[in-house]
Amino acid sequence: MKIPDRRIELFTGAESERRFGGPATGDEKTMLVAMLDAQRATLKLKCSGLTGELAVRSVPPSSLSLLGLVRHLADVERRWFRSVLAGHEVELRFSSPEAPEGDFDGAGPEPGTVAESWAAWEDEVAFAEAFVAEAAHLDVEGHDSWRGAVSLRWVLVHMIEEYARHNGHADLIRERIDGAVGV
Repeated sequence: MKIPDRRIELFTGAESERRFGGPATGDEKTMLVAMLDAQRATLKLKCSGLTGELAVRSVPPSSLSLLGLVRHLADVERRWFRSVLAGHEVELRFSSPEAPEGDFDGAGPEPGTVAESWAAWEDEVAFAEAFVAEAAHLDVEGHDSWRGAVSLRWVLVHMIEEYARHNGHADLIRERIDGAVGV
């Protein structure tokens, strides 16, 4: 087997190639949704082929792990789309005032934990996608205790930033687990 010369060659195939296949022109909502979709797909790609290894910690003493990132991003999706924008009174799934690092600290390798974490992330992404699809425009607002009034536009930009930052962490963690690297 030939070892790839460039990192971009390491994650190949249909799933990888589709990640950034969204439109490069068009209306703002379409562009923002496509970029967020690409970032979500990148997280899935970085975690692909792993099960219990998802809980392997990054460089100690950091509690970062791929599964922790999945759980954290499930909570982030839930907070911004379900709670802030949709106005639902819901608790986060993995973190709480009593366990603010529950998303990472509770990310164990047990199959049930892994399955529950992915199901939660998929559920929150599905809710967010439906909310965005049904939104009349990007100026739809919600109220956040931290930021005050926030628009759907701001939340989409923030989510792209949030995923991009954590996908950088995921690159390093995945390389530490099994040497897999790529964009």
